[in-house]
Amino acid sequence: MAQGRSEWERRQAAMRREAEKAQREAERVRKAKEKAARETYQKQRQAEAEERTRHVETQMAELTGLLSNALATPVRPLDFESMKERATLPQLDLGADANPAPRPRWDDFAPRPPSLIGRWFGGYSRYAERKAFAEHRFAEASREYEATERARLQRVREKRTAHAALQEAERTRVATQNAWVDELAQGVRSGDRHAVSYYYQRIIDTIRMPSEFPDKRKAGYVPESTLLAVEWRLPGLDTIPSERSFKYVKTRDTIDSSARSSADIRIAYQQLSAQIALVVLRAVFDSDPAGRLVNTVTFNGIVEDVDRATGQRVRRCLITLRATREHYEQLVLDRLDAVTCVTKHFAATVSPHPEELVAVTPVMSFDMADPRVIEPVDVISEIDRRPNLVDLSAKEFEHFIQNLFTHMGFDTKVYKADGDGGVDCVAYDPDPITGGKFIIQAKRYTKAVQPTAVRDLYGTVQHEGATKGILITTAGYGPSSHEFANGKPLQLIDGTGLLALCQQHEIPARIVLPHGRPRASGGSSKKTT
Repeated sequence: MAQGRSEWERRQAAMRREAEKAQREAERVRKAKEKAARETYQKQRQAEAEERTRHVETQMAELTGLLSNALATPVRPLDFESMKERATLPQLDLGADANPAPRPRWDDFAPRPPSLIGRWFGGYSRYAERKAFAEHRFAEASREYEATERARLQRVREKRTAHAALQEAERTRVATQNAWVDELAQGVRSGDRHAVSYYYQRIIDTIRMPSEFPDKRKAGYVPESTLLAVEWRLPGLDTIPSERSFKYVKTRDTIDSSARSSADIRIAYQQLSAQIALVVLRAVFDSDPAGRLVNTVTFNGIVEDVDRATGQRVRRCLITLRATREHYEQLVLDRLDAVTCVTKHFAATVSPHPEELVAVTPVMSFDMADPRVIEPVDVISEIDRRPNLVDLSAKEFEHFIQNLFTHMGFDTKVYKADGDGGVDCVAYDPDPITGGKFIIQAKRYTKAVQPTAVRDLYGTVQHEGATKGILITTAGYGPSSHEFANGKPLQLIDGTGLLALCQQHEIPARIVLPHGRPRASGGSSKKTT
């Protein structure tokens, strides 16, 4: 019996060892699966971190490569002929009325004549009855056919008339469109304000930017100064990714980000806005049909965002510059640094702190070039009673300018003609930040102001210790004048800008050059100076 118990105990021990072995194997398999699952999960998280880093890097590459990407596509003037249309004339579809129905035939109605034997047994009289009935049916069918055919022919005539009207309408529409294109082309060639403004609006609207960027852009042409003003809606600062990279931390099972410093974000945003400005300059200068329409471009980059200090929606200018064709043509766009180029070469003003929406003063307000602001002028003096500024005497024009600045809220004073030191009017702005003493010179000219007048004004500003010099003319300025004014406390207001100011402050005025086309007019005839 002792030997039997030992055998039983050995079998039990063997079974326990097998069970323990199986349990250990199951535990090993479980841990292997857990390890594999954990490694797979960690690889997924690592891949997620790497993908997020690649996404940020792709974003930054797109933002920093705006100019180089634009250079890959050549800029050409608009092809006016390609803007024309060819008439697509609709085809005439008569449908079921295209072909007449078969005309009734007597053979389809005529009864069969009786045979010779049939005639002997009265078949002829029966045939006569059937024939008379058939003739009646044939006559009815013929009348119905004629009525149906007349109705069909009437519908065909109506469809042909409607089709001819559609074709004529299409020809008229296309002719009108193509005549408008010809008129636009002629207006562009002659430097018409509205035509050239529309032309360049088409040009800047074709500039491709990332899809999330705003698409508000405006172009306004000033023929007196061969100047194009562009106002461009910039993306907000949040366009620059706040993270530089991402890293998966196994011990905490988190994806941590490496933040981009505020200084790096500011620098990247300044680069972005500078690149946009250069892309616009390239599009404008390189698409000039004759290389003479636009000699100067002003660019104002505007951002609309929420002011963190007030929570109010604000509109601020964060970059402004003025560029002449001569200086633009000195650029090698694929080698330069955008910010250095616009600030050093074009004397641009770039917001030092775009993250705080610190605004810069535009070199020229877009309203002073917007063709929609200036009202058309009626050259018939009996109808349009607004004063023609060109007809004023020099002293009257100076007083008009003083009156305008008084309406604008300035404290003004007109200097006497003798010993004025090149000063026609002085305007004082009491604002402690943007205010100061402004020296104003008024030039009632019919031709472009010479650059010497701009240089003289700058000398006067320095001599008088003034905050700014403002030169106002009824004509315009050449690129040399704009070039000299770059980076200096000088503002040049041409005839278009002057009329825009009059319009804004409801002062009636117009500029009609002698023996020439009227520039435009501004203001309302309800108010006098």
